[in-house]
Amino acid sequence: MQNLKSTLTLFLSFFALITYAQEVTVLDADTGVPIDNIAIFNKDQSKSTITNVNGKSDLDAFARNEKITFKHISYEPYTTTKAQIYRRGNRVYLHLKTEELEEVVMSVSKWEQQKKHIPQKIETIDARNIAFANPQTSADLLQNSGKVFVQKSQLGGGSPMIRGFATNRILLSVDGVRMNNAIFRGGNLQNVISIDPFSIKKTEVTFGPGSVIYGSDAIGGVMNFYTQKPRFSFADSLVFSGKLDYRFASANNENTAHVDINIGKQDWASYTSFTFNHFDDLKMGEHGPESYLRNNYVVRENGEDVLITNNDPKKQVGSGYDQINFLQKFTYRPNSTWNYDLGLYYSETSNFPRYDRLIRPGRDGTGLRSAEWYYGPQKWFMGNFQITQKGKNKFYDGIKLTTAYQFFEESRHDRDFQGLELYSTEEKVDAVSVNLDFENKKIGDLHLYYGAEYVFNKVHSNGSMRNIETEATEETASRYPDGSTWQTLAGYVNGEYQLKPNFTLLSGVRYSQVWVDASFSNTHYSFPFDEADIVTGALTGSLGLSWFPRSDWQVTLNGSTGFRAPNIDDIGKIFDSEPGSVVVPNPDLEPEYAYNGELGLRKNFNDVLVLKGAAYYTYLVDALVRRNFTFNGETEIEYNGEPSNVQAIQNAAKAYVYGFEFGVEAFFNENLSLNSNLTLTEGIEEDDDGTDSPSRHAAPTFGDVHLIWQNQKLKADIFLNYNGEVSNDDLALSEQSKTYMYASDANGNPYSPSWYTLNFRSQYQITNALKATMSLENMTNQRYRMYSSGIAAPGTNLVLGIGYVF
Repeated sequence: MQNLKSTLTLFLSFFALITYAQEVTVLDADTGVPIDNIAIFNKDQSKSTITNVNGKSDLDAFARNEKITFKHISYEPYTTTKAQIYRRGNRVYLHLKTEELEEVVMSVSKWEQQKKHIPQKIETIDARNIAFANPQTSADLLQNSGKVFVQKSQLGGGSPMIRGFATNRILLSVDGVRMNNAIFRGGNLQNVISIDPFSIKKTEVTFGPGSVIYGSDAIGGVMNFYTQKPRFSFADSLVFSGKLDYRFASANNENTAHVDINIGKQDWASYTSFTFNHFDDLKMGEHGPESYLRNNYVVRENGEDVLITNNDPKKQVGSGYDQINFLQKFTYRPNSTWNYDLGLYYSETSNFPRYDRLIRPGRDGTGLRSAEWYYGPQKWFMGNFQITQKGKNKFYDGIKLTTAYQFFEESRHDRDFQGLELYSTEEKVDAVSVNLDFENKKIGDLHLYYGAEYVFNKVHSNGSMRNIETEATEETASRYPDGSTWQTLAGYVNGEYQLKPNFTLLSGVRYSQVWVDASFSNTHYSFPFDEADIVTGALTGSLGLSWFPRSDWQVTLNGSTGFRAPNIDDIGKIFDSEPGSVVVPNPDLEPEYAYNGELGLRKNFNDVLVLKGAAYYTYLVDALVRRNFTFNGETEIEYNGEPSNVQAIQNAAKAYVYGFEFGVEAFFNENLSLNSNLTLTEGIEEDDDGTDSPSRHAAPTFGDVHLIWQNQKLKADIFLNYNGEVSNDDLALSEQSKTYMYASDANGNPYSPSWYTLNFRSQYQITNALKATMSLENMTNQRYRMYSSGIAAPGTNLVLGIGYVF
């Protein structure tokens, strides 16, 4: 009996111990790194403790259901109970305060730097804000920031515009690897949708040239997407965690499902992410230009193309598509010095229609020109292996070797109304890159960053024509010269010198050598040349300063150059650029150069009101633009059975782009805040003959205003989005011919009207593990199109989301 009592006492003591004795680990929500000196206390502060250097603290003093607050000067306070902490595996994740001044960015040097020392404008979108905005794609993620303009030719797309530049003049980077390849074109791109917003940890958008670090293409800016990293366990045991998400949107009956799983030990960790998207045809708004309505569409019945009246003209028939995204990451950390990271990325869409081509009127001005016009599956794969070493060395304090292989696949398919020939082109690109980057912090107040890069692209391209009745197929001209290559070798050095505690200089220089090689087949066209063999180099540099005349004032001044070397799309493409025109190859091209100046101001009024502004001017010389051309002495040739005006990419213009950017942040109290952005851009292209015209990629004036209320459980945002008008006189010449995409002004000429939307967004933390979001976009049901876009934006759109963390 005595033994039974002793056993029972021991059992109850052990039960009490595991129930009430509890150690918590406090981690940064974005990095997963332990946080020390976190104050932990109850409501009346009669009990308190702090975390140690490993982010750990003992909670024995607190009762099981007692409210406990975690607080730190740099993090948002968080209140929970010991019971809830136990259910979450004894881990608490804290978020950095949004107004935290010591923000770290990686875009400018590829290593961590204090944002306040950077003279360039950089905007950061973190995982918390991404989750709150709950975007459908990464293109929408950028647009929701209020600082990037996004054009859409179809629902399955999104082409960002930064400071009057777009497509192959801005650079995409994923985890330090450039995504731009040899066939990135001057026309609108949709590659950004291959990046899954659910897997993004942080996005950094650098405004202005970034060629010192990133080389060719980084003229208008750089968009760096950093995906989630596997999280280690800070205990001996294996730690398993994950997240489930579901989202629905009414405007296109979106159904999205996402799951991610993290497995971690002290020296290795794995992160897996999978997302499936289904988007139905998009429905536009009620109030706006009637010319945007989809009044009819084409179906094939009994072997003939038939023009069908659309029963719901607001439904943009032929715009829906599906997509999957997969990410697998492994990391191994044998000690505090070395880190090995492997990332495997895959994205694939279904066929997705190019909506702006499906609404073009027929050649006689009636009906529709195309029965079919769609992109085949857009596929992207990347394998990225990175080795990082940190520690004192004679020549560096940190070294990072990044090797990557990427595979891109895209195709285009079009058939005229009542035509039997379906024309197709298919492109594949193999891309290999090696980056070696060094960080050195040894020379007093001078921090050096230097490195080298090699990139190799090989393009595979073929063309075909299939008779849809007989199924007979024949080879046709490919879009690009098959087997062509583009490669670059570069070295750079970048230095950050802290002249005074309040004055920092940042300067860098890079030299890039570029080789382009393409052989042209005369099977379908009699080219006046056999090959393009371009060898060219570019020297770029930057010099900027960040000055705090007072602790609440910041002044930044930056001058930089950028360049873009011609790629395979520039020198070797054959395609129909617009009705009645065809672009032909041109092997005699040189790089285009940009010269940029920028002034920025930031004023903080007692952490209650923050005003920000920037003015910039960019001058582009030897601009690569599409202009009229001759082919074998002819100004017109036959393309896909149609007489077409000949054009080519040429170094035939200069461009002037300037603008102003304004931002306001106001913190009324700990719950209520306001932020607003306004961007004004003007751009002019001037041809060699002295004629000028508005720049195609200079976005209209755009801005937003957000009024945000939040506490620990609820966050709500009511906001206004605004776009200014682009009159007919301010439309680029290439846009004026696309009358089917624009509204008509009082004189019957195409123009892009101004528009606004009123929106509401909310997020509620139901439990520590369960979170719900609800948004009502375009509440007044406006019918509008983003400038230069072929598809109308959503009408009133209810977006619902639910997320569960385990």
